[in-house]
Amino acid sequence: MNHDAALRKQLVKLLESGEAHAEFEDAIADFPAELRGKRPKGSPHSPWELLEHMRIAQWDILEFGRDAKHQSPKFPDGYWPASPEPPSAEAWEKSVKAFLADRKALARLVEDASADLFARIPHGSGQTLLREALLTADHNAYHLGQLVLLRKIMGAWPSA
Repeated sequence: MNHDAALRKQLVKLLESGEAHAEFEDAIADFPAELRGKRPKGSPHSPWELLEHMRIAQWDILEFGRDAKHQSPKFPDGYWPASPEPPSAEAWEKSVKAFLADRKALARLVEDASADLFARIPHGSGQTLLREALLTADHNAYHLGQLVLLRKIMGAWPSA
């Protein structure tokens, strides 16, 4: 396997699997509906806020990378939901599905051998596809850790 293919494979693994930490799918699996909008004492965010923030940020990074006309949300408020509670169970499920779909779309961009990982994104200010993939993985891992911690604090982390 050449270096380019090996790098792409590792980037996809970084985006899609936990490797050194819990996986997104495990963190949100069977998340109790009654806890999704709760902020445990001392926490500035609820699970819903973290999920939506992860979804919005990942979507923004993906769209920036593939659409020169994309307009990012206003920072920081546009990257967080308006309420700690999801408006409905369907909103939670829709957010999860959108996060997974966008993560897969970003992974497909990274896997595309015709996409130069090191080329500057023409409408950016020096960003590359490599940088955007690493930024997404880093951001997702950070907030995924918070989500897992909230779930543990709430007593809702599945037993091994």
